[in-house]
Amino acid sequence: MNQDLMIRLFRSIEGDPEDDVVKVAEKIIEDEKVKGHSKLADKLKGILEKNVTAHVSFRKELKTLLPEGTIIPTDKRNNIPLATLIEREQLRHEMILPKDIETKLQRIEKEYVARERLAHFGLKPRQKILFYGAPGCGKSMSAERIAWNIGLPFLKVRFEAIISSYLGESAANLKKLFESLKSYPCVLLLDEFDFIAKARSLGQDVGEMHRVVNVLLNLLEDYDAPGLVIATTNLEGAIDKALFRRFDDIIEMPRPSKDEIIRLLRNTLSSINTSKDIKWEEIASKMNGYSAALVVKVAKDSAKSAVLQNKKTVDKEVIKIALSENPNY
Repeated sequence: MNQDLMIRLFRSIEGDPEDDVVKVAEKIIEDEKVKGHSKLADKLKGILEKNVTAHVSFRKELKTLLPEGTIIPTDKRNNIPLATLIEREQLRHEMILPKDIETKLQRIEKEYVARERLAHFGLKPRQKILFYGAPGCGKSMSAERIAWNIGLPFLKVRFEAIISSYLGESAANLKKLFESLKSYPCVLLLDEFDFIAKARSLGQDVGEMHRVVNVLLNLLEDYDAPGLVIATTNLEGAIDKALFRRFDDIIEMPRPSKDEIIRLLRNTLSSINTSKDIKWEEIASKMNGYSAALVVKVAKDSAKSAVLQNKKTVDKEVIKIALSENPNY
């Protein structure tokens, strides 16, 4: 095998020392040494040891963060965790949203907090939420904000681990993950879940994707865990309609309005002085159609530019340059 290909292959290997894939990698290293390729063998060994160490460290950290008895399952082939726990300190929760969207998010949070009172009347809180809209408009961040406000751990599904090229394993991975969390209160994020939930008529490998989507349909239908499942997608029209019907709430995340753009800019630039001659309304008009993430990026680029130029304030010139470097496509 070509040396570059072998190095790329080894960079993708991770797992515990006793895993089959790691033992096979070690055998390849030994074979390269026997062939007299000492430098290549040492390079491959270094890559493998680094990956194995990082994987073991991650597994130990995950074990200490999760409650006793709760284990995040791994995929069968590479022993990669099917979801990642995001620590509370890393959750993004400060958002500027339209009033109606803010009201909808608060309703989800209030219902969860009042779940015992609702149960007294035979009612359930919204537990299965779908956010859809353009990239950068706050779908994933809204999920993090909900987890922050109701105090639940936040888990993000790793679709690169869920999806397998082996027949039936993708569906099995989904089942394992949902089963492991059936008694663990958390917010489980299926970020950009159109990755597996595209309309069945659109995909390739139709038979396998049919099975995966059908499993997901059943898992959502039967979901009765003590937490929430939140899915996000950029492609509303590409989602199987049967999946839409499984959600308790479907919320479109819009691009920010002119007023919200101004608030985003001012909020992002709050740690640095801004020039009094900045015409915020005019700037916001030029940013019509920008996503919230792009508005924040323009503000941050402006602030960094001002600091690097040793300016005491962010002025309209640095904002103008940042705008030109961040067009809205």
